[in-house]
Amino acid sequence: MEENKYRCPICHHKDLTLRYEASYVYSYELDGDAPGHKNTEEFLSFLYDKREQTSSKTFIECNQCGTQYPYLFLNGVLKYGGEQEGEQ
Repeated sequence: MEENKYRCPICHHKDLTLRYEASYVYSYELDGDAPGHKNTEEFLSFLYDKREQTSSKTFIECNQCGTQYPYLFLNGVLKYGGEQEGEQ
């Protein structure tokens, strides 16, 4: 397995996670039996009539110190070239 080439510049830990967060608004048309045209006998939240994404965010998070970085930092800021000063 290839060694991790990314490191947190704050705590120098290699345990990083790329995350994608998104928020959605789910809409259900109100009708006679249950909310939503796809819900016929009972309300099931996953049977929505319309879903709209309201926001999204992609970032890298250090699992050690919790610092979050823009995902574009993978192209330079988080990269390291092997041993650095003070490392064992």
